[in-house]
Amino acid sequence: MNSETRIIANTAPADAKLPQARPGFLGIVMLDTRFPRPLGDIGHPDTFGFPTRRGVVSGAWPDKVVASAAGLRAARLLPAFAAITRQLERDGALAITTSCGFLVLLQRELQAAVKVPVVTSSLLQLPALLDQQSHVGVLTISARKLGAEHLRAAGVRRDRLADVLVEGVDPAGEFASAILGNRAEMDLERAGRDVVDAALALKARAPALRTVVLECTNMPPYAQAIRDATGLEVRSLLDSARLQALAGRNQ
Repeated sequence: MNSETRIIANTAPADAKLPQARPGFLGIVMLDTRFPRPLGDIGHPDTFGFPTRRGVVSGAWPDKVVASAAGLRAARLLPAFAAITRQLERDGALAITTSCGFLVLLQRELQAAVKVPVVTSSLLQLPALLDQQSHVGVLTISARKLGAEHLRAAGVRRDRLADVLVEGVDPAGEFASAILGNRAEMDLERAGRDVVDAALALKARAPALRTVVLECTNMPPYAQAIRDATGLEVRSLLDSARLQALAGRNQ
């Protein structure tokens, strides 16, 4: 069972109104997008291998969310994200995640809105990885906009911020321009090369690096290509322990 419902971002609803759903699914709070989503992307219905339900926040376009904390606050999207998160819980979601790693900025607020686990971003894996490794890499759709505030929201200590090595894809490349421009078409081969090239640039900066975390939920389709090109361990939102536990409950 994979379904999708929309609510309007600019209405700031107290609660979203979604049709009744069968309990036992993963709730996914989605941005308002139209670009292609191949298998592995969080928006593909078969990525997780167990039931999901997507709630789309209409008007929450990628360029409004891939932003600083100040930019996200200015977009006034929190009420809509919180409303759909609460409704997904009421309808039976066992856990809730999102379709953009930059929403780690709302981790505290969205978790406070519900009792089930909320995993807004793959960046939440960074503290545990830093406990084991001297440096951890992050691949992001925008190195310019992903800053210390996002890492701090993910739980990275101030004294370890410099140990997170952030690398972004080419902002003029196919991957970034198609997604941030919310285009209906995307050359998946060219987009994949953009992601791999960023991983290679990161590896060149830090040859001893062992692990890279994919901030962007549109990058997992290219995870194996990254491994093959760099030898790095690749972590994404799909590797979240809480979401993997949910997968075990659905087997």
